[in-house]
Amino acid sequence: MIRTLLIEGALFLTPFILYGLILLVTRRSAAFSEWSLRGVAVCAVAALVLMLAGLLLFEREAGAPPGSRYIPAEVRDGVFQPGRYE
Repeated sequence: MIRTLLIEGALFLTPFILYGLILLVTRRSAAFSEWSLRGVAVCAVAALVLMLAGLLLFEREAGAPPGSRYIPAEVRDGVFQPGRYE
């Protein structure tokens, strides 16, 4: 879970960091007072697109193999049997 949060956080922050670096290189300053509203809006849209793409990619790769069925954990005759895929 923490890995997913870190990856999604990095995907969200990437456009803002790139915009700050572009301002730093072109204007020699990356102060927040120099960030235009249009630039921040473009970064926010790009960040949301990257996050959604990341979520969809990770969701598609995670999960059970196709055609398998999950059998939940149970206690049978006093013996714990963990959940499994069949």
